[in-house]
Amino acid sequence: MSKILFVLTGADHWTLADGTLHPTGFWAEEAAAPYEAFKAAGHDVVVATPGGVVPTVDKGSLAPDYNGGQEGADKVARTLASMTELQQPLKLSEVNLDDYAAVFYPGGHGPMEDLSADADSGRLLTLALESGKPLGVVCHGPAALLAATREDGSNSFAGYRISAFTNAEETQAGLADRAKWLLQDRLVEAGVDFQEGEPWAPKVVVDRNLVTGQNPASSAPLAVELLKKLA
Repeated sequence: MSKILFVLTGADHWTLADGTLHPTGFWAEEAAAPYEAFKAAGHDVVVATPGGVVPTVDKGSLAPDYNGGQEGADKVARTLASMTELQQPLKLSEVNLDDYAAVFYPGGHGPMEDLSADADSGRLLTLALESGKPLGVVCHGPAALLAATREDGSNSFAGYRISAFTNAEETQAGLADRAKWLLQDRLVEAGVDFQEGEPWAPKVVVDRNLVTGQNPASSAPLAVELLKKLA
């Protein structure tokens, strides 16, 4: 039985362009769906966050509207309640990649606030990419890729095909015009080959050991692809 590292945001807000603090955290489905898949496949999950803070779930992500109705919302809430690993996270700075078979980053707007500039996360991502171990990142989780740089200053993921939350989706969610920056724009500037699918539809991109997903609906399909690499 192998261990999969979940790296979650430690932020409970996202600072908008006007200085407003938008309440957020990690997105429920993006942690819950892969967690269920990995546990069902017999893997253990270990959670790490910046500073070892207990991660905050974006309360909006628990709403029925984002979970296909009340039954779906209840299911994701039950899964989160069962994730005791969330209450005892490791400090990201103390993680040893050798202890894990794979690494997974869920999204939510939280990573835009902290992981996008977290050097410990950036080093871990670069090591994971170079190790060949399966690395999964979904939705706003790829904001963390922005902190992954090589000694020459280039981005470790430059040239990789990836997907992530798109400008179109951010616009439809109503926050694009209030954001300091948009994830798709920054990733393109970093040199990745950005793959954009239809808004809100599942889209998973596999490039070598990297598996990325565009949005919440991509979380479960991404977990399937990551598990294939662990088989």
